[in-house]
This record gives sequence, structure tokens and C-alpha cells, in this order.
Amino acid sequence: MSGLHVPRVRALYRRILLLHRTLPLELKALGDAYVKEEFRRHRAVGPADAQRFLREWEIYAEMLCQQANEDGQKSRKKTCFGAHLTEEKLNDFHNEQIGQLQELMQEATKPNKQFNISDDSEYKN
Repeated sequence: MSGLHVPRVRALYRRILLLHRTLPLELKALGDAYVKEEFRRHRAVGPADAQRFLREWEIYAEMLCQQANEDGQKSRKKTCFGAHLTEEKLNDFHNEQIGQLQELMQEATKPNKQFNISDDSEYKN
């Protein structure tokens, strides 16, 4: 992405990783890995693609912020994070993006979790 976007990109990247701290551990690990890979992959895109990339991730960050706030206000009810993709949105995706989405879905729905994350309290006496 062009040098003009660097501060905006860094701020957005940090904001997303901070928002991921509100997610359940499995989602946080998966989300962090996905965000890091996507931001790396889009380092050298042109200005138009950079604007679209940033706009979509800003929408994601805002949605996650709203959901995290809702989660903090709820007692005992489990928050559902994320949003359904509309058919219109899916039709805008390139074949490569559809493939990435399928890989992400498969990773998120694996019966045996790839990540071995445990709560530190299990090991305290």
C-alpha cells in the first residue's frame, strides 16, 4: 500500500488486534493469524485496492467493536460474533477470495481444534 496509507494501516491493524482480545480464545487465535496474513498479502496493492481493503477492514473493526460492547453489557448470554455475508457481497468476491473464505470456514469449523490454548488458571495451585 502506498506510503500515504501507512499510518492509517498501522492504526487499523493495531485496533483490530486489540479488538480480537474480546473474542473467545479460539476465535482470537484464528482471527489474529488471518488478519496478519491478509495485511501482509496486501502490502503492495495499488491505491484503489488499498482504499477498498482499508474500508472493508474498518467496517469489520467497527462491527467487532459494537459486538464486543454488546458482549460486555450482557450477563450470562453468549454473544455471537461476526455477520452473515449477503449474496450481493459474495457475488463481488473474486474466485481467490471465495477460496480463502472456504479455507477460513473449514479452519473455524474443524472438530479438532488446531490451537491448543488453555486458561492459565488450570496450572495454578
